[in-house]
Amino acid sequence: MMLINTLLSAIEHELKKQVARLDEPHTRFFHDMLTYHMGWTGEGAGPESTGKRIRPLLVLLSAASCGADWQPALPAAAAVELIHNFSLAHDDIQDNSDKRRGRPTVWKRWGIAQGINVGDGLFVLAHLALLDLNNAYPAATVLNAVHILHQSCLDLTRGQFLDILYQDRLDLAVDDYWPMVSGKTAALIAACCHMGALLGHADPERQEHYRAFGQFLGLAFQIQDDLLGIWGDEALTGKSTVSDLVEGKKSLPVLFGLEKNGSFARRWRQGAIRAEEVREMAALLEAESARKSAQEAAQEMTARALDHLRRAEPQGEAGEALRSLANQLLGRGA
Repeated sequence: MMLINTLLSAIEHELKKQVARLDEPHTRFFHDMLTYHMGWTGEGAGPESTGKRIRPLLVLLSAASCGADWQPALPAAAAVELIHNFSLAHDDIQDNSDKRRGRPTVWKRWGIAQGINVGDGLFVLAHLALLDLNNAYPAATVLNAVHILHQSCLDLTRGQFLDILYQDRLDLAVDDYWPMVSGKTAALIAACCHMGALLGHADPERQEHYRAFGQFLGLAFQIQDDLLGIWGDEALTGKSTVSDLVEGKKSLPVLFGLEKNGSFARRWRQGAIRAEEVREMAALLEAESARKSAQEAAQEMTARALDHLRRAEPQGEAGEALRSLANQLLGRGA
């Protein structure tokens, strides 16, 4: 836990340093918008608004568990968190979401045009941050890290494209789910672990195990989030179990239900689910084994993630912290 706290403090310092590129007289208000989105300023600012910084932690723990010093990898850790926040700023606009972690979203406060620009600013800052790796790594290593991050950004947009495309589709199957979540959720998590291993001087085979660990970790995490979105305890998760079905999200349990082509699928295809129908629809999904099928898929992805983590052979205190974080994210306890 001491190592995690040390890393989190260093990550926050690095993030603020990178965002400070905009802290100039003519763009200070722009800088304020970014610091608000990052959870540092404005009403309700603090740990509840910043998020858990899981992605930068994965970068630094992966690097350190390969036996390297994590501090030179800080620019990469900042870069992935800035990319994550770029995607959130744009997702909020595309999803018409007016709240993010209990606070008004950037676009809701300052308009869609400025919300888009905040996302764009975060995107550019991420890539400038990554170039700071030049201070500690050979050019070939930095170029490799840049390629990994750029590829994950392309995958993010692919996943978001599919998510938007799927909103009005009624002919989807389970096979359509994996390309979407591989892009939206798993791609950046895989990039975090891959870059961490690269910056930890791991050989290519070991890097691949770290990358695959992140990929399957992201898939398992998303499936669990889908399950919580329908059957979770709102008091524990802070996530509404009404909104996912009412909003028509094509989550994995829903796609399993649609493939069954039973009572759930017939009602789903008739139009939007009303809030008062959610409990009944969740019960139909469970009766038609959609919940069980999604749980089994999560278990399979979890097993694959932990197998690749074992084969990556993470070492030392960072290795233990990485295993603990993985188990926490996978819902397996510390």
